[in-house]
Amino acid sequence: MIPWRGLGCCISATALYFLGRNSGRDADVLRSVIRVNQLKDLAILLDTACKVLPVVVTVTGRVGSETPINCEQSGLRGVIVEETAEQHFLKHNDAGSWIQDSALMLSMSKEVPWFLDDGTGRVYVFGARGATGLVLTVASEVFEESGRSLVRGTLDYLQGLKMLGVKRTERILPTGTALTVVGEAVKDDVGKIRIQRPHKGPFYVSPKNIDQLIANLGKWARWYNIASMGFTVFGVYLLAKHALQYILERRRRSELQKRVLAAAAARRARDVEGSNQEIEKVSDNVKKEHLTLDICVICLEQEYNAVFVPAGSLEERGSEPVPNVLLTFRRYGLT
Repeated sequence: MIPWRGLGCCISATALYFLGRNSGRDADVLRSVIRVNQLKDLAILLDTACKVLPVVVTVTGRVGSETPINCEQSGLRGVIVEETAEQHFLKHNDAGSWIQDSALMLSMSKEVPWFLDDGTGRVYVFGARGATGLVLTVASEVFEESGRSLVRGTLDYLQGLKMLGVKRTERILPTGTALTVVGEAVKDDVGKIRIQRPHKGPFYVSPKNIDQLIANLGKWARWYNIASMGFTVFGVYLLAKHALQYILERRRRSELQKRVLAAAAARRARDVEGSNQEIEKVSDNVKKEHLTLDICVICLEQEYNAVFVPAGSLEERGSEPVPNVLLTFRRYGLT
């Protein structure tokens, strides 16, 4: 039997080890990026940097846009807006009870060109929705109850549904939010500086600063390593336990097999000995029967050597008659 639990623990330990390794490597990469304290210095850095290698930097500023989005529900202004609408309803299951469920009706996302501004300069950010660490703020969450139409309610009831209403959620990246961006800094043809996802390297858009990101990655790396060691120890314990049980089971089976073979051999020996004893008993009985047939019926000690022949007459010896048998014995010299 394959020890699936031990193997599962070892595989989990391997996965956690690689996760911790990746987190530690990302933390090392973040430590090596160029920190730009003021956005006005970024233009000078790009002018003096090597044109072959990508320039990965970290900058901090507040979100701004020349054409922000005005949210309909919350009234806030943002640069990234996501709207979702979920239909909530009660569903009649096979057990005869009603359970609550939901289905996504609408999912819409909008984004306008936006930048970071720290008061000394601006830098545009591209592809932020695919960056690590981006969290959109829930600006509005409204639940609209379904209408009480009799016909619609009857049709839904016949289908095993009870419509509760629609939940509309609005998530945005508001203007004025302080963000830290880690990515590749480039300058376009018109001289605008932007930060985008590098071909190889980190890309973060987060409300945490660079030191907090490094500390968070280091913490996760340590937790992954500790969990990996724990799963490794437990997996090795399960594998060793299974191996020990397997060895002991094989040993018990081997000893049991030896005992069974010894018992079978002893039984065969007893059977052979019993059969020999039966044969000897039969031989002794035959000999006894043979000797019994050969013993004289008169003296019961020696084998017989004479035959009685009935003559049918008597002879007189003195005044008494002598049987013919006794005369026969005398004639042959047996008396």
